[in-house]
Amino acid sequence: MYTAHFGMKESPFSITPDPKFLYMSSRHREALAHLLYGIGGGGGFVQLTGEVGTGKTTICRYLLEQLPADVDVALILNPKVTALELLGTVCDELRIPYPVGTTSMKVLVDGLYRHLLGAHARARRTVLIIDEAQNLTVEVLEQIRLLTNLETAREKLLQIILIGQPELSQMLESQELRQLAQRVTARYHLLPFSAPETRGYVLHRMEVAGQHEVAFSEAAIHEVHRRSGGVPRLINVICDRALLGAYAHDQRRIDARTVRIAAGEVLGRTARPSYVRPLLWGAAVVGVAAVAVGAWALIGPVGSAPVVMPSTPEPRAPAGTKAALPGKRLADVLADPTVRSDKRAAFTALYARWGVDYAGGRGGVACETARPDGLECLFRSGTWNKLRRLGLPAIVELVAPPGVKHYATVTTLGSDTATIEFADQKLTFPLTEIDQFWDGSFVVVWRAPAPGLTSIGPASRGKDVEWLRGRLATLDGQPVSTGKSGVYDDALRERVVAFQRTRSLVPDGIAGEETLTHLSAAARDASAPVPRLQQP
Repeated sequence: MYTAHFGMKESPFSITPDPKFLYMSSRHREALAHLLYGIGGGGGFVQLTGEVGTGKTTICRYLLEQLPADVDVALILNPKVTALELLGTVCDELRIPYPVGTTSMKVLVDGLYRHLLGAHARARRTVLIIDEAQNLTVEVLEQIRLLTNLETAREKLLQIILIGQPELSQMLESQELRQLAQRVTARYHLLPFSAPETRGYVLHRMEVAGQHEVAFSEAAIHEVHRRSGGVPRLINVICDRALLGAYAHDQRRIDARTVRIAAGEVLGRTARPSYVRPLLWGAAVVGVAAVAVGAWALIGPVGSAPVVMPSTPEPRAPAGTKAALPGKRLADVLADPTVRSDKRAAFTALYARWGVDYAGGRGGVACETARPDGLECLFRSGTWNKLRRLGLPAIVELVAPPGVKHYATVTTLGSDTATIEFADQKLTFPLTEIDQFWDGSFVVVWRAPAPGLTSIGPASRGKDVEWLRGRLATLDGQPVSTGKSGVYDDALRERVVAFQRTRSLVPDGIAGEETLTHLSAAARDASAPVPRLQQP
């Protein structure tokens, strides 16, 4: 009803996916890059998670358009099936014939195996994509894992992409599914839009619909972001209702009050999804996992070669550090109730090294605390060598029997020992002893070139690209080029690839979070010093 009133050809905020309204934020581009890299990784699982309405299905649809011509796809949209029904659906998608009414798993698997061998002989790849994968049962997930055993002597024949809500990550952490979790070669957790991305999203959709004047005030867009939490689907319903409300009152400009009323109508009095409300630290282990990055687990470099570190003298504990006393084990420290090993204490110690006073986080969310200071969190899992390459102090998650989680800040890392900090205690332990409790999960803080910026790629333009070009030139000891410095051209992509290879990163040519963290850590700017992971 309001389209003519605002001079638009159609409604800009329909919740039905329409490719022409596609807005690929930096996070969406990075998610797509990980999926494409995973598909070319030679088999196994790729995992994409995200909260309801963050755009997972949009990424899936766009991915299907980006797949090479030599890829065959089986797409499962309704995973609430039995293992037999799932195999039958896969065969149907790939047009594999099987006896009508068969109840034999072997018949279906044998038919699929023959098809995959034939496709491999024709130099074709096969990908199975399962949306809403959090609805799969353990039995069905186990059958899907077994499908990755279909292989030749040299490579897997089937690549599987699991797309689902954060509950999927929690499922894969269970003891029953540990074998499947070990086969996940790439992970990405899709976050809601940042405030600048919300603004870009709203203006983009309005412009595509034919409205070239800015109908939403800056205060209104800010309110849209606050009320929606940056979730695209909620942005759509709030903006749609706000446009309708403005039309009903013969207004051509949407202000913050109109957005607040619209949000209250479509979302209720809370006007905000539960997972973006302020979280108390008592629930932070679960809350931060849902809001920030999905339970400490994103991707690490796939197939990256380990870096062989030069031999060093026997490490000595830094001044002011307590070495582990004879007979005092890390297990004893973790079992001591007087030792503060909670996440809040760990973030307090980490932020202190960046000169930030941490007092519980904004709304209890630790990684929101330092964003006004230009700092971002990078959550990853990996090895000690991965931490060495980053060279930044890190919070590690230690799990002691019977599954109790503790958090410590790694401040010094030697060849055989690490100094870890619990609140006001600093203790040095052998790496082999820490490894008994550490599964590789860690978080570091890094300085972003712009607030909320987590990816710079071919679609980027302007100052972000200029910063990337200048940082690479500085690291290479070369002068910063002029001319098309704000354009992400092929030459810049090759320089990014070269840098990624020197750091054992995925050489995808996109400066995502991990690449930007390495570039930030490599800075030698006296005006914005970077705390270093010390060497003993």
